[in-house]
Formats: sequence, C-alpha cells, structure tokens
Amino acid sequence: MGLFRKFIVDRWGPLNYKRAYADDVYQRPSREVFPGAMRGWVPEEDHRRLAAYTLYAAYAHNQAWQVAAIQDGSDASERREFGDPAMLMDALVSHLLGSEQTISVAGAEDAEPADGSTPTPEALHAADVQDRLRKWATDELFALRMQQNERKTVREGDGVYLLGWDAAKQRPRLSVVDPGFYFPDLPDNAGDSADYPTRIHFAWEIEADPRDPDSRAKLRRITYELAPIGTATLTDLDADPKRPQRAPAFAPDGATPLLHQGDVWNPEAGTISRHYPWNDKPSTITCYLTDAEWLLEDIKADQDIHTLDPRYATYLKNADGEVLDHLDLQLDFIPAVHTPNTIPEDGHWGESSLSKLMQLFDEIQGTDTDSSQASATTGAPIIGVVNPDAKNNRKRELMRVQPGLMIELGQGGNLITVDTSRMLAELRNKTEELLGRLSVNSRMPAVALGTLDPTKAPSGFSIALSYGPMDPLMDFMHLARDHKYGLLFKMVQRLFMAGRHPDWAGPVVEARLTWGSYKPTDKQAVLEQVRGAVTDKVMSWETGVRMLAEAGFPIDDIGEEIERIQSRAFAQAKDLADATGDSGAVGDFLGLDLDPDPVAPAVILPTTPGDEATADAPAADNEDPENVATSTNGQQGQNRGNTR
Repeated sequence: MGLFRKFIVDRWGPLNYKRAYADDVYQRPSREVFPGAMRGWVPEEDHRRLAAYTLYAAYAHNQAWQVAAIQDGSDASERREFGDPAMLMDALVSHLLGSEQTISVAGAEDAEPADGSTPTPEALHAADVQDRLRKWATDELFALRMQQNERKTVREGDGVYLLGWDAAKQRPRLSVVDPGFYFPDLPDNAGDSADYPTRIHFAWEIEADPRDPDSRAKLRRITYELAPIGTATLTDLDADPKRPQRAPAFAPDGATPLLHQGDVWNPEAGTISRHYPWNDKPSTITCYLTDAEWLLEDIKADQDIHTLDPRYATYLKNADGEVLDHLDLQLDFIPAVHTPNTIPEDGHWGESSLSKLMQLFDEIQGTDTDSSQASATTGAPIIGVVNPDAKNNRKRELMRVQPGLMIELGQGGNLITVDTSRMLAELRNKTEELLGRLSVNSRMPAVALGTLDPTKAPSGFSIALSYGPMDPLMDFMHLARDHKYGLLFKMVQRLFMAGRHPDWAGPVVEARLTWGSYKPTDKQAVLEQVRGAVTDKVMSWETGVRMLAEAGFPIDDIGEEIERIQSRAFAQAKDLADATGDSGAVGDFLGLDLDPDPVAPAVILPTTPGDEATADAPAADNEDPENVATSTNGQQGQNRGNTR
C-alpha cells in the first residue's frame, strides 16, 4: 500500500517533480514553502490544490526563484526570470476573451422584424431582458470583473463568481473570489462535475493586529447551504451581544411557529413549500447563509473547515442588522458560479494552462541564467598577462582592465583572453529552441504570442493558417465556460425578481456570452468581399453587415446599420417602385412615412349661362355620357365663334 501512496496521478501531478510541492512518501507539499496550504483547518484533500495555486502564482509573478531557494537551500537570487509564464498567461486571457464580449438573448433579434410585421410578446421580452442585462453588466463593471476572474482561472485552473442582492443599489452585486478561499463540500471528497454541491464555504485567516494586545488570529468562514425550508427566525435580542444568534419566530400565542410570507405548510409531508417567481411549481428548498468567525486557538486538531464546532462561533451581522446564522435568502440556488479552466475529467476542479509547461519554464529560466552569466564574461572577458614587467616579475597581482588602459609588457610578454561568445551564441540558440517548444506545447503560435518579427511576416492567408492549432484550444476553453456564464446570467435575472425590482418580471430566458474574435482581420479584404457579394446578389445585407461587425468595424447594431444604408439607397428604391408599384413598400425600404399613391381627381368641365337646363336635363336612355360631353363642348365652341 505504501508504494501506491508514492504515485499520485491528478490534475496537479505535473508539479510532483518539485520536492517542495510533493515529498517522496506521501506527496504532500512542504509546510515550510506552503504554510497557508498546510493549515490545520484545511482539509487534507485540498493541500495539493492550494499549494499548486501558490506555485502557479509564484511563476506568474517571477518569484519561482524563492521557491527554488527554499527547496534547495541555496542562494537562487541570481536566477533569471523574464516573465515567460506571465506572457503566456496574458496572451491566453486576451485571446480567450477576444476583442469584445457581448451578452445576447435568443430571440431578441425578432423584436424588430425586417418585414415590418408585429413582433411576438416573447421576442419583445427577450429584447427587454437583453437590454437590461447589458445595462447591469455596465453598472457592475462586468468586463473588468471577467478579466479579473479569467486571469485566476487560466493561471490556477479555477475561478469563482459570487452574487448577492444589494437593496441600496437595487441590483445584484458581482464579486470575484480567490479560488484559494473556495472549499466546496464535495460528496466523498470527490463529487461529480455534472452536479454542483449543496454546501460551499469561503474561508480565510485574519491575522492578529500587532497594535492591539487583545487581538487574536481568527478564521472567517462564509457558508451557503441548500436545505429544506424551515420556520421564520429573528435576531435573538436576549442573546449575548458578543455572540449574537437567531431564534425561531412565534405567533402572539407564543407557541405557534411563524412562516415566511407566502410559505405553505404541508402537514401530510411535514414540509414547507414556497413558490419562487421563476419556477412553475412550488419548491421545498431554500439557501441559507452563515457568516461566522472562530479563534484559531479554539479549532481542535481533528476539525477542518467542514467540521468546525458551532459553539465557538461568533456570528456576524449584515447591513440591516440581521444575524448571519442560517439566514434564509429565499433562493432555491446557491448564488455562486465556479468556472473551471478546462472541462473536469473526473471531478470538480479544472486544470491550469501552466501545469504541463512548468518544467519547460524551468529550462528556459535556467538557460536565461546561464546566458546572463556568459554574457558577463563576453562583455568583460578574462585576460591573462604573461610577463608583464621584468622588474615586477616576482610579484603576481590582479590587474583591472578598463578602456584606455596601457599595459607595458616585459620581454616575451603576451595577453591571453578567454572568449565565451561561442557559448553565448549556443545558449541563445537553445533559448530560441525552448521558446519554439513552448509555442508548440501551449498551442499558441508565434504570431499569437507576439514573438513574430513584423518585417518577416508572411501573407495574411499564411498568418490565418498559423492560427490553426489555436482554434481547437479556444473552442475547448470556451466550451468549458459557456454553460457557466449562461448560469450566471440566469442567476442575475432571478436575483432581480427575488429583490422585487419593479422593472423585472418573468419568465427567465436563456442568455449567453458571445466571445469576440481573437484573430487579426484584414478589414480592407473583408470590405471588398462583402461589397462584391452584396452587389452580385449572392449575399444578403444582414450577412454582409454582420461580417463587417465581426471584422472590427464600429457597428453597434446590425439592424440599425441596415436601416441607415437603406435610407440612402435611392437607386434600389426606384427599382423596387418599378417592380411593385407600391409606394408603401418603398417607404418601408427607405424608412420614410410615405402616403399611398393618391387617386386622380375627377375632371369638372366648365359650363356657359343658359346651358344649366341642358346640363340638368336627363340624358336619353341610349345616349352615351361621353358623347353628350363632346356635343356640349362643340356647341360651346360654336357659340364662342359666333360671338367673335
């Protein structure tokens, strides 16, 4: 059994070559190097995960030399780190997010039908939710929060979003939690990646204030737990102010427990049900929030973050004065979203983009260190002086060589220099080889890493082909995140409804995050392609304008852009009028309010005095009205001729 304990295969296994990360017997991290990961309250199954987070962060911040110094017990301050892990991580995050990110709701594009028909209520609701979600994202600085979270996710393999309703701002607040503070209560310490745990903790230590002699180190733990709905509770005013608690709420008779407004007691099942505004059926589950602190000295050796003794807990209060001891949030979900960097293969956690490249980073740093030392001897070579002066021949001393120095040599004297330029050139070639291996193994081409010489750049088509290995990588990373961001937007809608925001009503719709393009685009080529395709009638305007928007042209709304184009397309409007003869269709095409073609007025012929009787006389049965008008006009012409 002991032999199997020496060999562990998991998502943090690529770090086992580090003696500071895993010892030879139990594969446990070193307490000296990773003291935070080896705290007594940290569960044993989380030791390797937390130590890996620290190690990834050290490499990304050019502090790997400190880990090496503690591991080897030697002075590693001369080790050279030029930011290759950070460069790779920044490039991955930048290409992952793309040029811009857009929140889109399915069906919102049907709110303004191109044929001018009346949109459906579902389309109008989808468009309204899409606008409100985008406004929420702007107010919450969602783009910045996403950058912050994705940097942690790519670097450490995991990221966590946390949502909470802010009554003062009347919107859900979004925060990013360090994954090192995240401790889900996974069943059997494993869990299924398809199911989110029903209880999670966020925990961290609070150091004692050195300026306060009474201050002591504490552990703070925030817990979200899904459990059956219970009776209402209130803050216990009779409890110790230093240890506030919650107590059941009773009716005026003092014996009947009270229920939350809208809850229904089911005596047959012995449960309490609640109808949430986003569900069709009542639910018996709610989310409870607990926020408490423990003194580190009160935590026993056999306790961890999941088994802390509640008798030693000090519960905190929120802004409304509510004690956070199993506070009913009146939600049927935990408002937290865990975003793994990769699709979990056998559990809950993702894998860092740096994990399989750590030894390669060590090789690059070692080569850079050797190159730096070799460049020192190349720039200031070692010089040996043979027989410098006959008078001082018996005395050997070190001479400092500097520009402008003249050395008088004795008879048979000579200067010998040590040339290390060849070794420096070989080291530089080795560095280029390692960087090429880094590009291949990370599936990030040189053009994506920014290491391609612009003067040697091939054609645009060749650059597009060079992104080939990167395309499946981005698709894989996007696939691991698409569902998570859709779940986040669903929670935002539910929190708005739970907070009884006056402008938010159901139903909850599916929303997704559309990633921007990460490839450089030849805008002129795309413009020519769209122009030719639209002119030759092989591409619609909708598709063409969408291609221009994806290429980076400043087009905010595709529908509005098409309307602007059509409002100036007078030649096409004339063709439409000739083809249909419908002024209304032409007006819709140009975006103008045109009246239908007016009916020509009836012609009223003038009459002369004395003709009233003739005009008023009834026509004969067989007489044609047009002939009557003709004869009348002829008679009028004859009378005018006689007058002249």
